[in-house]
Amino acid sequence: MSDSMTSGRKLDDPNDEQESKGQASATPPARRKRLIALLAAAVAIAAVAYGAYYFTEGRFHQQTDDAYVNGNLVQLTPQVTGTVIAVNTDDTQIVKMGAPVVALDPADAKLALADAEAQLGQTVRRVSGLYANNGFYAANVAQREADLARARDDLRRRQAVADTGAVSAEDIAHARDAVSVAQAALDAARQQGNANQALTDRTTVELHPDVQAAAAKVRTAWLAYARDTLPAPVTGYVAQRQVQVGQRVAPGTPLMAIVPLDGVWVDANFKEVQLKHMRIGQPVTLTSDVYGSSIRYHGHIEGFSAGTGSAFATLPAQNATGNWIKIVQRLPVRIALDPAELAAHPLRIGLSMVVDVDTRDESGSQLGAAQNTRYRTDVFTGYENQADAAIERIIKQNALVAPATAARSQTSAPRILSREAKTQAG
Repeated sequence: MSDSMTSGRKLDDPNDEQESKGQASATPPARRKRLIALLAAAVAIAAVAYGAYYFTEGRFHQQTDDAYVNGNLVQLTPQVTGTVIAVNTDDTQIVKMGAPVVALDPADAKLALADAEAQLGQTVRRVSGLYANNGFYAANVAQREADLARARDDLRRRQAVADTGAVSAEDIAHARDAVSVAQAALDAARQQGNANQALTDRTTVELHPDVQAAAAKVRTAWLAYARDTLPAPVTGYVAQRQVQVGQRVAPGTPLMAIVPLDGVWVDANFKEVQLKHMRIGQPVTLTSDVYGSSIRYHGHIEGFSAGTGSAFATLPAQNATGNWIKIVQRLPVRIALDPAELAAHPLRIGLSMVVDVDTRDESGSQLGAAQNTRYRTDVFTGYENQADAAIERIIKQNALVAPATAARSQTSAPRILSREAKTQAG
């Protein structure tokens, strides 16, 4: 009986196994359908969310990571030939505008300056003598006029008593000759005075052409002497130092570069298909790989390049060939940064940036109006002022006639000539 029950259970087992397999096979398709439905719903929700984001916010933004920090590389080059005797800075160091960076041997320039100053002093003394001679020639003319008047009076008195026989004809002839001699002496003195007057007329010692020519030589020598010390044109960091002590340099030789990091900008290269809604003045948000996404910079579009990168390449693309493939071009866009944010988190030239432009406001233009952007230095203007001060000092030390005295000497000769004309008229 136990065997029959056992065999009965064995006979029932195949059916039970088939029933359990049928139930197990019916469960996965239903679960798969539910999973697919949930996935489709998630995709639909994500698509709707993205569509809502795109139409409300995303379509107003253009992004690129093909952007790099750029700035001015101010080259330090000598203006005169010389031997380097000192280099006062090195790479990565900051220098202030006007600080002496490189010094050249000043021996030759110093000797040339001393010679030019001596020549200027000699010229000033010689020209001062011309002004002093105006008074001398004026006095000489006055003396010759007095001699002529006396000779004429003697001739007149002798001619008055000639009929009485008190004066011989020989004395009258001598008196007439004396008048001729006095007249010739007066004419010679007047010519000498006019010649000297022509050298000093309508000018002063300081403005005399000879003095100005000598002063120009002093100015040239002074500039050559002052340029033996090379100041920093701007405040910035030293980079690409190539100069060494003892090196013989010529004008234009690159010695080093100075980078002012307070005026850097970003050149972002956008695809041409991204430029449709981009305009000058649109706000820009930037992040740097150096500081990460937690530090954000803010700026605005300052301008668009006049050509794509390939157009200004050393070897531009040759598109007029048989095998031509269209390549999307990129246009450099210049982005100005907030100076306060730059001061808080400085950027270096060449660093990578991620740029996001908000194109919602399209009121600006793609081609900006002409602007007079100037980037200049005033460290070299002091050379001319120092040279002018040295020239003024030399002129004051060597001038023998004050400008007022020279002016009086210039007007004295015309007064004497007019008096002589009155004498001849009388």
